[in-house]
Amino acid sequence: MSTPLLDVKNLKKYFKTPKGLLHAVDDVTFTIDAGKTLGIVGESGCGKTTAGRAILRLIEPTGGEINFDGVDIARLKKKELLQMRRHMQLIFQDPFSSLNPRKTILQTIEEPIILAKLIPDKDKRFMRVLELMETVGLAERLINAYPHELDGGRRQRIGIARALAVEPKFIVCDEPVSALDVSIQAQILNLMKQIQRNSNLTYIFITHDLSVVNHFSDDIIVMYLGRLVEKAPAEELFSKPLHPYTKALLSAIPVPRIRNRPERILLKGEITSPIAPEPICRFAGRCDSCEQICNESEPPLVEISPNHFVACHLVK
Repeated sequence: MSTPLLDVKNLKKYFKTPKGLLHAVDDVTFTIDAGKTLGIVGESGCGKTTAGRAILRLIEPTGGEINFDGVDIARLKKKELLQMRRHMQLIFQDPFSSLNPRKTILQTIEEPIILAKLIPDKDKRFMRVLELMETVGLAERLINAYPHELDGGRRQRIGIARALAVEPKFIVCDEPVSALDVSIQAQILNLMKQIQRNSNLTYIFITHDLSVVNHFSDDIIVMYLGRLVEKAPAEELFSKPLHPYTKALLSAIPVPRIRNRPERILLKGEITSPIAPEPICRFAGRCDSCEQICNESEPPLVEISPNHFVACHLVK
């Protein structure tokens, strides 16, 4: 049995508010093997992006372990963390705001190479930038272009090239195609898959687009108000969803046919406050199948079948 590249245990991230602690990420546990993709889905505010950034320590986690390649990065000092950063990168959601408008493509892509002190020689660094541009499908003639001169697809290709510049093992992709047109989305996703195959990269793919995550991920976790409610292989999650929230999410996927369309599950009721939540099921207020036990205790994450985990009192 292979050792996972990333092993996250009981990850927590709380934010202080005037009304109490906001539980943005609460006791999340999962693993990812090298060369695989883990999709993280859920509605806005469920903690997807916060979890991704806490794993990279772009924001400091409140608690938990983040074991990356055998090292608990949650406990690394600043100097050690800087050395580890080249192995972990991030592709941002908005390809425009994530780029410095005053820097050309050349300056943007070579910046992490300079910071990591990978290629001191300027000419060799220039050739490396050209190589990265070719890898992500950017024409050499654009090397001195600025972000405002390019479309969204090319800007995101710059972001991908910048992430690849330090030869990482692991990349967190924070909704990398949500700001792009549908036709461009397919190009970027195909590019990322090709790069993964060629470099044995490991991805966390954060998205709210379930139709995208199904084709891009090996395993998927579903989050609701900071909690992990279901985790399973992508194919099994879509064919046999068990948690009521997962079923509702999947029912919302548009189906291109008029007849025999699956019934849409409409969620009703009030969303539980994530500020100092009670130790009960956070989905209880919106669940049609809710029973007394759901309002008495928080359901643990239980393995129902091989590699299929669910946090629900009603699933056995």
